[in-house]
Amino acid sequence: MPSLWTPPNWPQRLAELQAPTGDLKEAPLRRDVRSLGILLGSVLREQAGDPLYDAVEALRRTAIARREADAKEETEAAASHLQQALCRVGALELSAAYQLARAFGFYFELINLAETNHRKRRRLAIQLDQNAAPQRGDLRGTLRRLREAGVDAAQAHELLKRICITPVFTAHPTEVARRSVMFKRRRISDLLEQLDRIPVPTPHLESLERDLTAEITALWQTDDVRSARPTVRDEIRMALDYYETSLFDTLPVLYSEVAAALAAEYPQPNADSQPVAISELPQLVSFGSWIGGDRDGNPFVVPEVTREALAMAHTLLLNHYRRRLQNVFEQLGSSIQQVPVSAEVTALLDHYLGKLRAAGQTAVEQRFHYEHLRLLIACIMMRLGATPQSGLPLPADPALTPYTRAADLLSDLTILRASLAENHGHRLAQMLIDPLLLEVRTYGLHLQTLDIRQHARVHAAAVTEISAWQAPSGATSLTSELHLPPALSPQTQEVLDTFRTIAELKQTYAPESIRQYVISGATSSEDVLHVLWLARLGGVKVEADEATHDPGLQPVPLFESIEDLQNAPAVCRQLWTSEVYRPLLKSWKHRQEVMLGYSDSNKDGGMITSTWEIYKAHRALHEVARECGVTLQLFHGRGGTVGRGGGPTHRAIFAQPIDSFTGELRLTEQGEVLNWKYSDVVLAERNLELMIAASLDALARPDAILQQGTMPPHLTGEILPEWEAAFDQLSATSYEFYREHIVDNPETFTYFEQATPVAELEHARLGSRPAKRGGKKSMADLRAIPWVFGWMQSRQLVPAFFGVGHALDRFVKENPGGLALLQTMARDFPLFLDIIRNVEMALAKADFGIARLYASLVEDEALRDRVFAKLEAEFNLTHRMLLDITQQKALLENNPVLERSIRLRNPYVDPMSLIQVELIRRKRAAIAEGKPDSPELNRAISATINGISAGLRNTG
Repeated sequence: MPSLWTPPNWPQRLAELQAPTGDLKEAPLRRDVRSLGILLGSVLREQAGDPLYDAVEALRRTAIARREADAKEETEAAASHLQQALCRVGALELSAAYQLARAFGFYFELINLAETNHRKRRRLAIQLDQNAAPQRGDLRGTLRRLREAGVDAAQAHELLKRICITPVFTAHPTEVARRSVMFKRRRISDLLEQLDRIPVPTPHLESLERDLTAEITALWQTDDVRSARPTVRDEIRMALDYYETSLFDTLPVLYSEVAAALAAEYPQPNADSQPVAISELPQLVSFGSWIGGDRDGNPFVVPEVTREALAMAHTLLLNHYRRRLQNVFEQLGSSIQQVPVSAEVTALLDHYLGKLRAAGQTAVEQRFHYEHLRLLIACIMMRLGATPQSGLPLPADPALTPYTRAADLLSDLTILRASLAENHGHRLAQMLIDPLLLEVRTYGLHLQTLDIRQHARVHAAAVTEISAWQAPSGATSLTSELHLPPALSPQTQEVLDTFRTIAELKQTYAPESIRQYVISGATSSEDVLHVLWLARLGGVKVEADEATHDPGLQPVPLFESIEDLQNAPAVCRQLWTSEVYRPLLKSWKHRQEVMLGYSDSNKDGGMITSTWEIYKAHRALHEVARECGVTLQLFHGRGGTVGRGGGPTHRAIFAQPIDSFTGELRLTEQGEVLNWKYSDVVLAERNLELMIAASLDALARPDAILQQGTMPPHLTGEILPEWEAAFDQLSATSYEFYREHIVDNPETFTYFEQATPVAELEHARLGSRPAKRGGKKSMADLRAIPWVFGWMQSRQLVPAFFGVGHALDRFVKENPGGLALLQTMARDFPLFLDIIRNVEMALAKADFGIARLYASLVEDEALRDRVFAKLEAEFNLTHRMLLDITQQKALLENNPVLERSIRLRNPYVDPMSLIQVELIRRKRAAIAEGKPDSPELNRAISATINGISAGLRNTG
C-alpha cells in the first residue's frame, strides 16, 4: 500500500513547496493534517479498540455539526447537536472519558507539529524565491527601508551595534507536556521534515510512515499527565534542553542571515570584496533565565537550587565548547611543514607547552609536533576541562589553569583565527572559528545570566526584623544581664541565605552569571534600598568592579499594578537623583534596568488600561532617564497569552513609544511558548531575527523618515494628540468598568472559582510554584497565571477583552466622528493596532456557548446568571465594536491563515470542554457526598487540561 505522502508526481510536490500564495501553498499542511489524523485513528484502533475510535468519531462529527449550524445561525439545530454531545459525554465511564480526552489531546499534539512544520516549510519557500520582496518583519526588509530612508552602510552598522535582545526564560506557566513527550514531539517533527524532501524513493516514504506510526504509538503509550509535580530542577533541565536542541546551532545561522541581509541591501562597491564575516558583526543576542532564581511565591527555590541552576548551565556550556573544539581539532590539520602560523600563536603555544613540559605532560606535543594549531586547540580544551576521554592524548590533570574569564578564552580563539586568516586560511577561519567566537561572546563562561527575584514585602519584613533588636540602654557586659536577639524567622533567614549564596556563586562562577535582582511589587525607592542593604549584609558587592570584571548586583524594580506603573517615573527620579544611589549608578556606567509587568497590570486594570499605562510609563521613564543622565534598559514581563501581554513579539516591540528605546531589550519567554519558538533551528532563528529586526525598526524608525510630513502617519510609531486623548478616554472608561464588575465585585471571584477549572490546576501539576501567594483565597492573592488559565480553559478569555467593548462603544457614542478616529488608529497607530489584533484573536478562541456549560457549575443560580449575563454582553459588544473598527464582516477576515486554524481547531476542542465540565461536575458531587479524592478522576481532568491547552495553544 503506497504511503499517505506519496505524490501523484514529484513536480507537483515541488510546485506546492514553491507556491507563494493560494490553495497550493496550503496543500502540504492539509495533507499532513489529514494523514496524521488517519495514522492516529489506526493507532487508536490498535491500542484501545474500535469502541474508543467510534466514540471519538461520533463526538467529533456532532461537534462539527453544531459549529456548522451555529455558522448558519440555525439555533435550534445547534442546540440539538450540543445536547446530543452532552448526552454522549454524560454516559461515559470514567476510564472512557479519560481515553477520549487523551485521544483529542493527542490529535492536537500532531496538528501543532504539522503547523510548526508548515511554518518551517514556508520559511524555506521564501528563502528559495530570489524575487520575493522582503517581509515586513524580517531583517532584510527593515534594512531596505533604512536604505530607502537615506541611512548608509556605516550608519546601519552603527545602529546594529546598539541592538541587543535578551530572551529571559521562565518556567511559569510551565509547558504542559512532560519532557519525555517533548522528545517524542521532536522525533515526529524530524520525520515530517524528512517527508518534505524531494524526491524520496517509494520504499523510503513507506519506511518513514511506519516510523511515524511507531512514534505516535509510543506517544499514546506514554503518560501525558504528570504523576508528580515537576521540581525546580526539572524545570531548569527542560529550559536548558533548548540550547542543545536548537540554540547552540541557531547562533551561527542567525548571524549568517544578518550578514547576508547586510550584503544584499548594502552591497560592497568592489565586486571582489568579501561579505562581512559573522565574527565581525556586533553582539545582537544574549540569554537569561529566572528558573532557579525566581523565589517570589515559590518556596522550592532555595539556595541549593540556585547553586544547581548555575552548575547545570556551566557544565552544559563547557561540554558544548569541548565538543565544538573537538570538531575543529578533527577538521583543522594544518601543519607548519605546509603553512606557517603567526608569531602570536607561536608565543602563546610556547607559554602553554612550557607549563606542560614542566609537569612532564608532553604526550600531545609529541603526537602533533608539526600541527601547531591543533596543539593550541588541545591546550584550549585542557583549560576548558577536557580529559583523556575526549579521544585526545590529554593528561588527566593538566598543568594549565582553567579559564576564569571569557575574555581569556576569546583572546586565545582570536589569536587562532588571526593566524588562519594571515596564512591563506580565511575560509577555514570563517567555517570553524567564527561560530565559536560568536558563542563565547554570547555565552561567556556562564551560558545565561540568572536573575534572582523576590517580593518587596519579603525584603521589607526582613529589614524590619533585623533592625528591630538592640541591647538594653546603658547595659554593659559586667553590670547587666546578657541579652541575645531572638532567632530570625524562617523567611528572613532565607533572604539572608539567598544573598550569602549570591556572594558565594559570584566567586565560584563567572561574576556576570548573576547581575540582576528583580524586586516584585516594587512601589517606592525604599524597596530598592532594602535590597542593597540586605545584599551588603549578605556579603554581596553591589557595585561593579572593573578590576575583577564583576558587574555587581543591580536591583531591578518591577512595577506591576496600575498605580505602581503610574508612580514609576517619580520613584525612579527620586532614586536616580539620590546622593546615596548615584555612586552605584556610576559604577554601573549610568545604566539602569527597570521591569514592567504585563500580567498583574492586566489583572488589576484590564486590557486597555494595562497596555496604555505600560506605554505611558515606558515613555515617561525614558524622559526621566534622559533628565538624570541614565541609560535605561527596560525589561518587559510579557506572558504567552493575550491576557498576560502576549501576542506577536515583533509587533509589540515596534509598538513601543517613539524616541523611547535605546536598542537593548530584555523580555520574558515563558515555559509554554518555548516549544513554539525554540524547538527547532529554523523556528529559533526566525524568532530571534524578528526581534532583532523589530528592535532595529523601533530604534531607527525609517518609516517616520520616509513619511515625514504625511498625515496621519502610517505605522511609524508617532502618536498624534487626538490619538493620545482618545487613549486616555478609552483607558479611563475601561478601567472604571473593569474594576466595578471584575476586581471590586466579589461575585465575579466566586463565579470564577466555580465556573472555571482553576481549582484543578493543582492536580495538573503544571509547575513547581503554588497558584496562590500564601495559599489565601482572594482576588488579590491569586496569581495572574491561574487567573488567565481558568478563563482560558473555560473558553471565556475574560482578561483579554472585558472592558474593551464597553470603552469602544462609549467612545463612539460620546465623540462625533469617534468611529472614524478609531478606524484610523487601528490602521495607523501600532499600539492600538496591536490591542485590536490581540483582542480579535482572543474573541475568535472564546466560545460563550461552551462557556455557558461552565457557568452551570456555579451553585448560586442568581449569582451565576448575573455574572454570566454581564460577561456575555461584554463579549458580544466587544465583538460588534471590533468588526465596526476593523471594517470586517467576520473576525480574522483579514488574517485567513489564523482564522482557518482556529475554525478547524474549535470542533476538536469542544469535546474536551464538554468532558471537562462533566468530570468537574462529578468531582464536586463526590466532594459534596463526603467521598475521598479520586486520583483517577483528577488524572482524567488533567488530561482535558492538557488537551485544551494544546488545542488553544495556551496554558495561562
